[in-house]
Amino acid sequence: MKKVLKHSGLNILTLLVALFGTTAIYAQYGYGSQYGYGSRGGYGYGSQRSSIPQAQTPAEEPKPKTAEELVDGEMPRITEALELNEFEQAVLSSVLKKYVQERIEAQILKLPPEKMAEVYENITKRQDEELKAGLPLEKYEAFVALQKDGVSKTLKKNKKKKKEKRKKSKN
Repeated sequence: MKKVLKHSGLNILTLLVALFGTTAIYAQYGYGSQYGYGSRGGYGYGSQRSSIPQAQTPAEEPKPKTAEELVDGEMPRITEALELNEFEQAVLSSVLKKYVQERIEAQILKLPPEKMAEVYENITKRQDEELKAGLPLEKYEAFVALQKDGVSKTLKKNKKKKKEKRKKSKN
């Protein structure tokens, strides 16, 4: 009977040594841990890289801007160049949004070049008529000049005019 107890005590002792020994090995070599030897670029022991390749998603094409986004982006510069008040700014903005949307829709149709030119000319005529009715004459003429010259040139002209006025007022 004493032999049975010795074997069971020896078995328990062996089991305890094995349990403590394996935890020491896990701690030393970093099995499954972020730290230790297993974390060096996937070499050796520990957590490994996934063998499943990652699918690369193609870069999304930028979405074309809407008529509102285009006009809202340009309105601050146009307002500065033409020195518009809030009412004039609202009129110009609404008319431009309407006709820019029509131009975008015409581009989507992909008409032949001669037909496209005719459509654009028609849109421009209607836009000009509506702007003439909604804006004071001098602001309308300034807008037509702005379209011809561009916003940058108009802003430069305005700065020159202001400088000349300052020089005259000083003299």
